[in-house]
Amino acid sequence: MLRRLIYLWCMALGCSLMTGCSVIDEDLTNCDQPVPPDPPTPEEPEAELNYDLRLVTNMTTELQTELTTQTDIELANALRDYLGNIFTDFAHDVDLSFYDTEGDSMLLQKDQHIMDANQASYTLNLPMREYMHLAAANVMDNELVTIGNDIRCHSSMLLQTIRDTIESHTTGLFTARQKMEVLGNVSQNFNVHLYMANCAAALVLDPRGFGSLDRVRVYSTGFASGFSICDSLFYFDQKPPVVRTEAIKLDHLAEQAFCSVTFPSREPSTTRTIIETTEPFIAQPGEESLWEFRVYVTVPATAEKEESITETILRIREPLRAGQLKIIRAWIGDQGEVVSDAPELTTSVTLDWKDGLHIVTTR
Repeated sequence: MLRRLIYLWCMALGCSLMTGCSVIDEDLTNCDQPVPPDPPTPEEPEAELNYDLRLVTNMTTELQTELTTQTDIELANALRDYLGNIFTDFAHDVDLSFYDTEGDSMLLQKDQHIMDANQASYTLNLPMREYMHLAAANVMDNELVTIGNDIRCHSSMLLQTIRDTIESHTTGLFTARQKMEVLGNVSQNFNVHLYMANCAAALVLDPRGFGSLDRVRVYSTGFASGFSICDSLFYFDQKPPVVRTEAIKLDHLAEQAFCSVTFPSREPSTTRTIIETTEPFIAQPGEESLWEFRVYVTVPATAEKEESITETILRIREPLRAGQLKIIRAWIGDQGEVVSDAPELTTSVTLDWKDGLHIVTTR
């Protein structure tokens, strides 16, 4: 009997151990199963944007037409050198903005690059959607102009410093605007062309019998103060700022060129279409004055008369457009008045000018 009890107890113990092992073996089997990998993350489609600067200008034509003699050619070369950083298709920096095309057209992405070339390509990861893309080049080193109000597409502008009297622009500004539809699961190429947004004017003065031009001050005015990048429209203040010109001179030449770099002038009342040739800079004089040079000549004292200042305002009736260089030739008369036979302008002279002497202070 005792043997039978011992036998039954051993059998029960064996079954218990086998059951435990079975459970352990089952757990180990589950642990050995491989863990499935995470599903692959789909790659964002890449958009390659190719940028190039399109310099449409009449600078060479204007220099060759207006400055023709051997002496003129020397002055033309000096003026060309001075404007070398303006009328150029070379971009130092570029600002790239991408906007929503619906609702408030909010800024979705902004990229800034040092371009240092006349063309460049950038590869960007842009989520799939439609964009309005704005680009601006050469703003970084232009102390007078900044990009402002750019949180929304239609308010983004090139803004000029607000002052009564300002210096000239120091770089040639270029902008572009382009709609882009970025598709999913496909890489795309977009070509963006940037065009010039500012211009230059030069008054070439011959002193003739007057003598030195050292005490001559020249200003220009009548130009835009801002530029809407998206709408490609210039904005004008009710009282445009007065721009100081820079004297371009050679020691052995009597003539000097007084040059300013600005946004364009207003257009005539009649509208026209501008195409990408030298033709955009051909315009017939209208009835209205669109911009002007203001010249202040200090007339030395004589035995009969004290020193005085003569003011001459040259009012130009042709528009000054983006990418354009306009040269006006004139000379100084005996009383300090400025005389020109250019058909596109009218003049007014004030002898012994007093009002606004603060304008002619030396820089």
